[in-house]
Amino acid sequence: MELAKIESLLDSYFEGETSLDQENILRDYFSSDNVAPHLMAYQGLFVGLKNAQKEVSKREVSLPRASTNSSKWWLGIAASLVFLIVIVGLQFSETKMTNQERLALTEFYKTKETLLLVSKSFNKGTQEIAVLNQFTETKNRIFK
Repeated sequence: MELAKIESLLDSYFEGETSLDQENILRDYFSSDNVAPHLMAYQGLFVGLKNAQKEVSKREVSLPRASTNSSKWWLGIAASLVFLIVIVGLQFSETKMTNQERLALTEFYKTKETLLLVSKSFNKGTQEIAVLNQFTETKNRIFK
């Protein structure tokens, strides 16, 4: 029964579904001398994990200090300047069109609108032809 429980815990362990208590049971089992021969391959893993758990670093860790609020207002000023430069750039880069260009653009939009109306009319006609084709096919089946 003990061996079946250990094998079940191993399967759960490798699926990532074990609790800390279950992992401690596995570490204790593989640290003992009575490990089943077919499970000896896992003994090094669990013994190594148990030994790594005991390690303590004596090295001092220093964390960087949090920045003060003084740098945040610089970021606000920088963002405002970038925004201002973009707005001014857009104002000055606006192209000035001549009367002839405006007239051509107006005619282009009128032509585009007209072609869209023609396209809608052709599509409506195509749908009506499809209905007519169905009628013709049905008539041909009946009168054959």
